[in-house]
Amino acid sequence: MMELSQLVVTTELLAQDFEIAGAPGEITEEQLLQILATQVAFLIENRMEYLLSLMYRLDIDERKVEAALSPASPVPPHEAIARLVLERQKKRAFTKLNYAQPALEDGWEEGED
Repeated sequence: MMELSQLVVTTELLAQDFEIAGAPGEITEEQLLQILATQVAFLIENRMEYLLSLMYRLDIDERKVEAALSPASPVPPHEAIARLVLERQKKRAFTKLNYAQPALEDGWEEGED
């Protein structure tokens, strides 16, 4: 179970790529998974190339995606891929929340050549 701040950030990350609407924080992790699975099912049926490019961009292991799409998978493909995506985005949210990057300075000060 995710803490609320991680769930909010995860929802925001997913909303960017999967058109998930709703106020972050007002949705449970299970509800988020179901919404994501519905979106993935649509992409499998209508935009498979886009879905596969998203998996690559989100850095989801290609072998895991292939296993999820396999007819031998015990879980329906849209649910298996939704779980992979959710787990990946949860890790990204955790990293974002716990390892914030310091503000970058431009390195130039007045008087420098």
